[in-house]
Amino acid sequence: MPVAQRTLLNGRILSTLTAGRRGGTHHPRDDLARIMHHAAAAGDDAAIVRYGPSAARAAAEDGAHREAVAHYQLILAHRTWFGPPERVELLERAAIECYTVGVRGAEALALQRDAVSLRRDLGDAPALGASLRWLSRIAWFCGDRVLAEATAEEAIAVLTEAGDLASLAMAFSNQAQLDMLADRHHEAIAAAERAIVLARQTENAAALSHALNNLGTARWSLGDPDGRRALAESLPVALAAGQLEHACRAYANVIWGLADLRPAEAETWVREAMDVADRAEHLLFWQYFNVEHAMVALAGARWGEAVMHAARGLDAPGGVRCAGLTVLSRVAVRTGRTVRTGGIGEAGEAEVDETWRLACGIGELQRTGPAAAVVCEDAWLRGDLARVREVAVPVYQEACRLGFPEKAAELELWLARAGEPVARTSPAHPHGLHAAGRWREASAAWRQAGYPYESAAALADSPAVPDRLTALAALDELGARPLAERVRRELRAEGVAAPRGPLATTRENPAHLTRRQLEVISLLDEGLTNAEIADRLVVSVRTVDNHVAAVLEKLGVHSREEAVARGRELGIRTT
Repeated sequence: MPVAQRTLLNGRILSTLTAGRRGGTHHPRDDLARIMHHAAAAGDDAAIVRYGPSAARAAAEDGAHREAVAHYQLILAHRTWFGPPERVELLERAAIECYTVGVRGAEALALQRDAVSLRRDLGDAPALGASLRWLSRIAWFCGDRVLAEATAEEAIAVLTEAGDLASLAMAFSNQAQLDMLADRHHEAIAAAERAIVLARQTENAAALSHALNNLGTARWSLGDPDGRRALAESLPVALAAGQLEHACRAYANVIWGLADLRPAEAETWVREAMDVADRAEHLLFWQYFNVEHAMVALAGARWGEAVMHAARGLDAPGGVRCAGLTVLSRVAVRTGRTVRTGGIGEAGEAEVDETWRLACGIGELQRTGPAAAVVCEDAWLRGDLARVREVAVPVYQEACRLGFPEKAAELELWLARAGEPVARTSPAHPHGLHAAGRWREASAAWRQAGYPYESAAALADSPAVPDRLTALAALDELGARPLAERVRRELRAEGVAAPRGPLATTRENPAHLTRRQLEVISLLDEGLTNAEIADRLVVSVRTVDNHVAAVLEKLGVHSREEAVARGRELGIRTT
């Protein structure tokens, strides 16, 4: 999408977010919030029941989703005070708010289960179908694909019989989404096209946006360039309908599609997306965008930045947590340091096993593929080739069965390294070039794409000593100790005088700042200007300018103040 068009859309997003929000010093929601606060403090159950539904609804409509969740928790403690029709509405609204704030996935699932159970007794088929569709969505986010698939199918059946075409459009789109996420892209396209027809027929803009998103993502995954255009089209449709969740989905899928081999372009989208989700207080997508930001940082071997963003997804349910764990595990494997939520700690075992178990439980190639690659990388570095074959073979076969050679490419590399003969399904992919022994070509392709670790790793497999020495220098600079030590051992075994590794001061901080860069960030913490730092260190101002720029780059920030704050977050000692 052209920059000018995206800028216009971003303006529409901000307009959507601010529509209906507070203007001035007083808002009816404030009065309701105060009433609820005093009622809770006084134990006034009657006031909670009387004012709670209005307070929660007002907070949700104003984008204050955490406040809405707090209200619903108070209300539902008195759920028996409400008749079944009112109770089921409260349960569903509460479930959606819990889903929106992300960290309450299990609670959202339990509430929506209760709502569906109650809907079955009320005999309102269209309402039951819509409720089943929501249960399917929440179940998928919580990692329960079996429940998600079953309730998606039932929602379509119920709404077809009821003749509610507008709700049926969303139900078909929900099925398309599940198909797309499971890499059943041809089925996803068929379901999405049915949804689009119904959405246009019933003027259901929310379903139209949702279905265009699924259609575009599925086509793009199959290599159809029209797919990205359909995906981009879903964004303005969502905004025009005030559907910020669907707008966030559009961002998420564009970023995911770009993250593989086009991380620089993905990063421009992810920053916008995080701002949208943050302003909308859609915390679930904010967590997801942080994980996608972590994927981009991982591509650039910006380890500390990757850890910080990935950790923000660990409290999320299902797929978001799995993707975050995959990034954290990859960082731990490549740096040889235990990854913690606050940074990178002392050397130890990474969360590789947990990542693999969670990915297998979800059962989608988009999760099992990256997780299997992490397991293989860890096993290969430890010399456990049997583990590489055990994990890689079934996932590789699944990727081939589904017709996704690009997703099989990295597993082909690991199998080749483990001595397992495999077909070359994606020879032009950098992993394919690497697996075929075209090390310099693979290294150049990775370098051009913006993947410095992969570029060095490809060159490290070359039989040529100069290539491996070049790779070793790059790996040392990146702080990629396990692979660097492997290359160093191999070179010394051949009688080559391999250089020593980096100084301990460089290894022992998460962002791999040099000794001089540590001195610079310490002086930044004192509030000194670049000229004052130059005087203190007895160097030129230009040299300090370069050091500061390098510190900002390694920490993934844009200002001196952010650098100091990020250094503290990562546990870097600046004094």
